[in-house]
Amino acid sequence: MGTPETSREPCPDRILDDAGGAFGMGVVGGGAYHFLRGIYNSPKGARLYGGAQALRMNAPRVGGSFAVWGGVFSTFDCTMVYLRQKEDPWNSILSGAATGGFLAMRQGMGATARSAAMGGVLLALIEGAGIMLHTVLEKNQNRAIMMEDPAAGMTGLPGPEAEGSSSSVGSWLGGWFGKGKEAEAASSGSETTILESFDAPPAPSYEYK
Repeated sequence: MGTPETSREPCPDRILDDAGGAFGMGVVGGGAYHFLRGIYNSPKGARLYGGAQALRMNAPRVGGSFAVWGGVFSTFDCTMVYLRQKEDPWNSILSGAATGGFLAMRQGMGATARSAAMGGVLLALIEGAGIMLHTVLEKNQNRAIMMEDPAAGMTGLPGPEAEGSSSSVGSWLGGWFGKGKEAEAASSGSETTILESFDAPPAPSYEYK
């Protein structure tokens, strides 16, 4: 699972991607809000018409505002990536502050500073929530992998220590009943066969006869 910084589009395409996503978010969210508000403010018998008219008039405006914010934010984000040569949450935080200050620049220095501070704080909260969510999901994924691992659940099978103990008990009992020597002979014969099968051929001699 990639981090929120590495799972995004590359920088030139990121501007259009974020602008389009912000426009869709603004149209859907703003349209739903103004539709319900139009229904509430319209008289009886014309509530659906009032809601539809409010949706038609305000949804594109809200979507355009979101698209402008997303496009400017992505532009500053790509600029930070180019200047700092790395992708980390500080790029988003600085880009949010720069976007807020840039869009409020016409209202004076005080409004610019306040908007920049609000943009930086908002993006810091969003990035912190994204990092926490990514950490929790990664832990849950690792826990699920450990639970699904078949080797972890095979606790009933005998391990090497158990096999060694059983062989030692068998050899001790076999010594009493006369079977220990047979087991040792069989094991030594198999070992000799394995060793003989891996014996190297004699080296050729190049002496002149």
